[in-house]
Amino acid sequence: MSMFVVIVGGGKTGSRLARILLSRNYRVRVIEHRREVLERLKKELPADAIMAGDGSSPGVLEQVGIVQADALAAVTGDDETNLVVTTLARFEFNVPFIVARVNNPLNAWLFTKEMGVDLAFDQAELIARMIEEELLLGDIATVLRLHGGQVSLVRKRVHPNSPVAGKALRELTLPQDCTLAVVIRGEEVIVPRGETRLEVNDQVLAVVHNTCLPLLSALFGNV
Repeated sequence: MSMFVVIVGGGKTGSRLARILLSRNYRVRVIEHRREVLERLKKELPADAIMAGDGSSPGVLEQVGIVQADALAAVTGDDETNLVVTTLARFEFNVPFIVARVNNPLNAWLFTKEMGVDLAFDQAELIARMIEEELLLGDIATVLRLHGGQVSLVRKRVHPNSPVAGKALRELTLPQDCTLAVVIRGEEVIVPRGETRLEVNDQVLAVVHNTCLPLLSALFGNV
């Protein structure tokens, strides 16, 4: 059975998230109470993916099938509403994974586990991080963030002038909180071992604490 995600808030963020999840064969229900937004959603999403109502109401959440939900995303434009939704989802309905949108950065401190939030995102902060990573880390690409964003799965190309080019893994001095998971060489996927030798243009997937990202970038990049 496909994963079931409830989205509270049918604005641009919620509708975009719904379309992405539906394209990946998730079951999705978007809860929205604004008439004009509901009219737009009807043009963008399947009818059975839309629920008219107030997502901060326990009755509406029950009606949408929240007890079967694998995850919930509270993405309305109002932080107070998002927090009400997350606390209900976690403490009334035991939803396993909850994401919330932070609209006002001054409210970010409220979006905690104690309020039912597993992952909070501030769009301005996300953009700032993307700019920072691009400027400071070059061609290192974040594939997945883990453990509240403190640890990342990243992809890095071995540059022709990199200190690691031509060396076996056992010869490398990697940052302490970094593990190389996979080496991709053309069409070949290699599980790295001590004797694995890195070649120019290899793509390396690594699990790394974010504090070590600049060191990893320097190690694999141009010098």
